[in-house]
Amino acid sequence: MNAVLSIARTTLGEAIRRRVLLVILLIALLLLVIAPGMNGLTARQSQTVLLSLILGVLQLSSAVIAIVLTVYMIPNEVERRTIYTILSKPVLRWQFLLGKYLGAVSALGLMIMLMTGTMIAVFAAFQGPNVETLASLARVAMMYFVQMCLLAAVAIFFSTFVQPVVNFFLSGGVYLVGTVFGSLFATIAESQQLPQAVRVAAQIVMLIVPNFGQYNVQNSVINSGAQIVGEGIYYTNLAVYGVVYISILLLGAMLVFDRREV
Repeated sequence: MNAVLSIARTTLGEAIRRRVLLVILLIALLLLVIAPGMNGLTARQSQTVLLSLILGVLQLSSAVIAIVLTVYMIPNEVERRTIYTILSKPVLRWQFLLGKYLGAVSALGLMIMLMTGTMIAVFAAFQGPNVETLASLARVAMMYFVQMCLLAAVAIFFSTFVQPVVNFFLSGGVYLVGTVFGSLFATIAESQQLPQAVRVAAQIVMLIVPNFGQYNVQNSVINSGAQIVGEGIYYTNLAVYGVVYISILLLGAMLVFDRREV
């Protein structure tokens, strides 16, 4: 376990040195520029628009960071041949892969935490310190973190057998399908008017592709009328779902990576 933690710490340091954290500064500047332009709206409209903007920017930027952090991890180690130095030590391939993943999600968690803190500060500055809304923003950010950990696991899995550019579009495509088109495939799978083969194909897609869309819980914050029933249980189920899917993806990545020529 010491080897895994050592690789994770090194990966976290590399991610920070890549200056991805500058994204947070750019996001803060973007919000500070846009927010004053909402003065012409009513108080309710202003809050709704600002919340939508904050959570939309947080989710999009987190997804980009999750993919960028992970698609190059394994290929870069192979290309620079540093992987030979690491594996020549008492480090197994699964330990190397797990350490890389843990380092990536640690960096991702740090960035999401800083971005969330920045956005909460911007919201409090323009809308006032509404404790309930700020706590809701933090909960949504936690669900986004689980969602991005799942996306990072998808990207790590693909990185064991495809090139970074292909991986970028593959991971982005899986995220898009699991976020935007999940309800469409669910509708197709349940429709009795479509051929059996089409419904089975839709069910297979739903089984293979992670359901990223269920982590989009921002509507309960933006729209006060849309509350989640049994919020604690719902969030717990989402976390368990994410852990199970991440475990499956990491296990698959380890099996592929263990048989790969490097």
